Amino acid sequence: MHKEYERPPGVKIKDADINELHPSGLEYNAPARGMWNIVHQGMLLPEAHQIFVCSQGCLRGVILTAAEMLELDRLSWVSVSEEDMFDGTLETDIVDGVTDILERLDKRPPVVLLFLSCIHLFAGVDFENILRELSDQFPDIEFIDCYMTPTMRTTVSPIVKMSAQMYRPLNVTKKDPKAVNIIGSDRLTDPDSELVKLTESAGYTLRDIAGCKTYEEYQRMAEASLNIGYIPTCGLALEELEEKHGTPSLYLPNSFDYNTIKDNYTRLCGELGIAVPDFADNIAAAEAALGRAKEKVGDMAVAVDFTAVTRPIELMKLLCEHGFNVRYAVVDSVGEETGAFEWLKINRPDIELYSSTNVNMLYQHIKATEPVLAIGQKAAYYFATDNFVNIIMNGGLYGFSGIKKLAELISEAYDTPKDKRRLISHKGFGCASCLTN
Repeated sequence: MHKEYERPPGVKIKDADINELHPSGLEYNAPARGMWNIVHQGMLLPEAHQIFVCSQGCLRGVILTAAEMLELDRLSWVSVSEEDMFDGTLETDIVDGVTDILERLDKRPPVVLLFLSCIHLFAGVDFENILRELSDQFPDIEFIDCYMTPTMRTTVSPIVKMSAQMYRPLNVTKKDPKAVNIIGSDRLTDPDSELVKLTESAGYTLRDIAGCKTYEEYQRMAEASLNIGYIPTCGLALEELEEKHGTPSLYLPNSFDYNTIKDNYTRLCGELGIAVPDFADNIAAAEAALGRAKEKVGDMAVAVDFTAVTRPIELMKLLCEHGFNVRYAVVDSVGEETGAFEWLKINRPDIELYSSTNVNMLYQHIKATEPVLAIGQKAAYYFATDNFVNIIMNGGLYGFSGIKKLAELISEAYDTPKDKRRLISHKGFGCASCLTN
């Protein structure tokens, strides 16, 4: 084996480089399928129809995603062959294929999410001209350019770009001073969170694409006087909405640091024009739940992964501060969590950080020997445990109430083992799945 692939997939945090936790190289994709992809994201836009134009190998995954969601009627595709790359018909084939699809639909969709793939970018396809031609033929349909290309991972990732494109169909309208949006989330924010309660108690209407049932309801998101985002991938969406609609944005990262949470709520209350409440009871409830979870879990090793929460390193710090035996983490970068990372380097230097994709992780689940409680699907797989918290991207949890509920989920994970093999095979956590039928 080449020496590059003999490197261990993990590193102790005391030895980790904050700028590059793991060297890049040959990758392995674990069979933990809960994370959402661009197909799942597109399905959030009510009444939208997705059309993918790509080769058959790529189409297989796209079609299976829609099938597992029981949403095949909202997705179509145009297959690209090798001949299409050389006979000068690549662009006309896209227009003709999309036209044929739309003319066959029983009902015209208000918006079409048109996805081109990496081969189109390599070939220099004029996407803007394709959209113009289609818009001229179908003036009643809004066409949105979307991208399915792994080559974007080092620039603007497909997930970040798709998060922004999801709001492109919103039309500028009269503002409602008492309307607020949550932007960039795949699932609704927990109604018990302080964020939702503060906003609604102040008389504001809170909207989220994940809660919109019709295209008309979705369009009302353009009325908002404030856009809030808390997922790291929401930045481009907030920026473009502010540029197009003039809507101020507020980034309130989903944190596990009490001071950051209080600062988030102070900023939110300032924007809403309300007094900042005393969160003593909320903090006490979170602390009590953490205490109960620690008493139950005891010294059992804990593993955290980045697919469960958007700030896994902060979560590790919080758990360590409350006595949990955090031993492992599946994280690929530090991002916004430099403070928590440096704290762990000093206070828990032997925590092992593992890559989620290093090729040598292929056999990690076989090497696992001790009982582990995992937070996240990848951690559950790699450390071979059925005692795991099964959430993706915070699971809608937020703030002090989110910490309390996560602590309760940790207790539940200890008490009630899950069927790991079945659960983590479902693509798109929380979606309807034909695998369960």
